[in-house]
Amino acid sequence: MSRLDVGRNAGRGLRGTLLAVVLLLLAAGVQAAETRRVTDAAGRIVTIPKTVERVICSGPGCLRLLTYIGGQDRIVAVDSLELGNAPVDARPYAIANPQFKTYPLFGEFRGHDNPELIVGLDPGPQVIFKTYANRGLGPEQLEAKTGIPVIVLEYGNLTYGRSQLHQALRLMGEVMDETERAEAVIAYFDALEQDLDRRTRDAPDDQRPSCYIGGLAQAGPHGFQSTEPSFAPFAFTHADNVAAALSTPGKPISHANVAKEQIVVWDPDVIFLDVSTLRLDRTANGLEQLRHDPAYQALTAVREGRVYGVFPYNAYTQNFEAIFANAYYVGKVLYPDRFADIDPMAKAEEICVFINGAPAFERLNDQFDGMAFTRIPVRP
Repeated sequence: MSRLDVGRNAGRGLRGTLLAVVLLLLAAGVQAAETRRVTDAAGRIVTIPKTVERVICSGPGCLRLLTYIGGQDRIVAVDSLELGNAPVDARPYAIANPQFKTYPLFGEFRGHDNPELIVGLDPGPQVIFKTYANRGLGPEQLEAKTGIPVIVLEYGNLTYGRSQLHQALRLMGEVMDETERAEAVIAYFDALEQDLDRRTRDAPDDQRPSCYIGGLAQAGPHGFQSTEPSFAPFAFTHADNVAAALSTPGKPISHANVAKEQIVVWDPDVIFLDVSTLRLDRTANGLEQLRHDPAYQALTAVREGRVYGVFPYNAYTQNFEAIFANAYYVGKVLYPDRFADIDPMAKAEEICVFINGAPAFERLNDQFDGMAFTRIPVRP
């Protein structure tokens, strides 16, 4: 072979190598353009597809948040709680979206995901949202076993955890290209709280009866001693929550089981009963305790007929739409003149339609024999 031929071959080899490098760079550029990175609530930088059309929601309340931002039609499977056939379902988002019961299963409730089921989904999810990330497989383990990016969300609440709730909605909105809807939900919640505050903030102290909320669910139904020191409907209406003293500055308490003797000492003027307690049998639910325990029968609110039912506060963690609905009912009971223009059930359905896309509270109340948003008789 002549030197000329050797040179030509070398040139061709060089050009081929350069072409391969260019193609690789172009491919890398295309791949980079088709993905993006987000930072989740755990501070993890997660690479996800540029457009996300298919997801699953793992953990308490996760699908509720996705429903709020209007992304529920992009799930490809659900956890076992969504498929349950329990006689009572206390989650407005699920009542408003009965189609959730028709989806395939990807794992057990409370974040106990099944990687084999997830990998076997067809179509499969492009992203997994996960609340309460310490339950079940951690996000890194779940990613390793499924090859699917996992985005951790911190669920938050409407009082001391409001910023975490906002972050979760905004992060979901960013991933699902629903940022405008996420901001609309946040603004709606803020507007509801501002309206409640406007109606109640200047009520004189002598027109603020002391209140107690009993029977709050917490990972299942509880009796009358179950309460919340930071109960949002009381906070939003400037009500005198007798249990608020259980929290200390900088250390809010989201749930407490109070000694019966303490409730007797508090002797609240008005009692609200979370109707989720009715899921317990007659020996354990809060209503029967009020009706048959002599100590509770001596309470002022019981003797004078000031016991009222409210919708479940917790059902697979907090029902934010129910919390705001309850706040308007609490306001109506405590300050009737200031809420004269409010029909609490109509307001509840208005909130539910905006948040979940359909009404749910009338159907939810039917499951509890109409005990919510009414005075409950507890004297023999």
